[in-house]
Amino acid sequence: MPESAPRRRPLPLIGEVGGGRSRATCKLRCGDACFHPAPNTSDNAYFGDIFAKALSRRTALRAGAAAAGVGALGLAAFSPAAADPRGGNRPHPAPRPTFKSVLPNTDDKVTIPQGYDQHVIIRWGDPVLPGAPEFDVYNQTPESQAQQFGYNCDYVGFHQLDDDRALLWVNHEYTNEGIMFPGYTNGASATEEQIRIAMAAHGGSIVELEREGRTGKWVVSKGERAFNRRITADTPIRLTGPAAGHPLLQTAEDPTGTLVRGMLNNCAGGMTPWGTFLTAEENFNQYFGGAAGTRETSRYGLGTGLPSRRWDRVEERFDLSKHPNEANRFGYIVEVDPLDPGSEPRKRTMLGRFKHEGATTRLAEDGRVVAYMGDDERFDYMYKFVSAKKYVEGSRRHNLTLLDSGTLYVARLSGNSPAEEFDGSGALPSDGEFDGTGEWIPLCTDTQSFVDGFSVAEVLIYTRLAADAAGATKMDRPEDFEPSPVTGKVYLALTNNSAREPGQADEPNPRGPNRYGHILELVEDGNDAAATSFSWNVPLVCGDPEDDSTYYAGFDKSKVMPISAPDNLTFDADGNLWISTDGQPGSLGINDALHVMPVEGRFRGELKTFATVPVRAEACGPFITKDNKTVFLAPQHPGDNGTFDAPTSTWPDGDMPRPSVVCIWHSKGRDVGK
Repeated sequence: MPESAPRRRPLPLIGEVGGGRSRATCKLRCGDACFHPAPNTSDNAYFGDIFAKALSRRTALRAGAAAAGVGALGLAAFSPAAADPRGGNRPHPAPRPTFKSVLPNTDDKVTIPQGYDQHVIIRWGDPVLPGAPEFDVYNQTPESQAQQFGYNCDYVGFHQLDDDRALLWVNHEYTNEGIMFPGYTNGASATEEQIRIAMAAHGGSIVELEREGRTGKWVVSKGERAFNRRITADTPIRLTGPAAGHPLLQTAEDPTGTLVRGMLNNCAGGMTPWGTFLTAEENFNQYFGGAAGTRETSRYGLGTGLPSRRWDRVEERFDLSKHPNEANRFGYIVEVDPLDPGSEPRKRTMLGRFKHEGATTRLAEDGRVVAYMGDDERFDYMYKFVSAKKYVEGSRRHNLTLLDSGTLYVARLSGNSPAEEFDGSGALPSDGEFDGTGEWIPLCTDTQSFVDGFSVAEVLIYTRLAADAAGATKMDRPEDFEPSPVTGKVYLALTNNSAREPGQADEPNPRGPNRYGHILELVEDGNDAAATSFSWNVPLVCGDPEDDSTYYAGFDKSKVMPISAPDNLTFDADGNLWISTDGQPGSLGINDALHVMPVEGRFRGELKTFATVPVRAEACGPFITKDNKTVFLAPQHPGDNGTFDAPTSTWPDGDMPRPSVVCIWHSKGRDVGK
């Protein structure tokens, strides 16, 4: 930590739980997942139970990757107008960020480095559709909210139309009705109008932006905004792929099993090479009640009791005792075409059903599209999809079919050190690295299941159970994947796992309990995204640098900043990894933040803090434009432990908390990070 930064030991705060979120956020965002046993009760081996593979194997893998060059490109960090999606020609290793770190704080604002400017682009309730009313918190209606920017912005996608115009996609993950409505108490006593307003505040928004001058500042377009769009919990969405139409997806309202109303709890996402946005349904289980208590419903955290929001009071489909298949229609990756505002979004069943954090894409050497996905649950798994058909540049109609056929994989990892070297303390093994190898286990193609007792459709609807049966490796809440645009290496945020016991620690999850999280780095064999094996290492074990259990890729820990609960990732064009967090207030006693860390060269592991978010907010997004001039950040749930009448944050306007999207740029026009 820099000398000017305050030293602080990791101290749990009263009222904080699990990985550091407040009780309010835990209840509303994920249905108090940390207060229940982890749904994965399989006897799959923890990593420490698997014998290490030969060191020569690891050496061979690394030599092969080096021989293959550094040509793979992570598309998710760039607009579709970027160069060849398989490779880049940026210098290697990546240039070092030179800005002076923002210091840890508990201020109720977005704090950025000296020399930078910021602008709040859009807030909860701001008009999105042409003719939408201005926001009036005392006169909300479902009809107006369905035309306005939704609540709790999360993933940010950016499709640049030309030098000065772009489309911004933003997820609206969940709602906090206690902050949204005066006098709100609970779902059982909420009015029907309040429930329907909350339903309309879910989903996502597309907003047309324009650049202000030649700066990195982007503002809401003043033009016709023909591309603007709202998707809510009521929008018709088409189910596609091998599971579409299966009896498990059929309901009284939709006997075809092909058309769903709405998407729920959309967390992170990604972009495709053909210019569409992928948005991920995560903690969908909490919206339903009356589950049967079977192996299938329990594995997905579906409760037998009443849901806290009580949407079943206005729409019977949320009562699984009456409509048991309705929940099977949620938990998918949804593809949205920003260039066709009238098109139906598509739930792509071929990418499996679980608590998707996101889906980030790159192209394999032969042109097939690959999507990396994490299942955000304690002791759940890492997934990959490889398309059957190849991406064809310029053939939009063809490319819009690529996510409906291919192979779905789950990961199994092995380590290079003896299991007895991992006692939960986070101490490095004797070889000085947390590293090993792994394989992608095929679960199914669009025509064939590889899991005994499961049809193709059953693999895709009950993906968690199929992955249990396949022997996947249990991980610490695998969330956002991101490939490097410079090296092709793939990075995964493992947020935390307070339920991991010391005896369950292993090489890719070296602490038990894991309160602060860590980052995993994967190198696919031959640096080919379609490979079925990989090597891996852990470059960052998060927490207070003064804590012996933390690790910053071997970098001097007196010169780095604290970080906890890594959640979402992105890259700048130089190949530096940007990490946003979700849980620092509870785990470290400081606001959540956006950090940046080189992952190549002699400054690998030098983590700096670029921005901190307001009180109780989570640092969501983030996204960096391909010209390296703008950082988009989406502070979610500011003041999440307050109420409408007693707010604990008043960001961004000084009156009440409103989740918003912010852009940040260098005031002298330099690249961000400089």
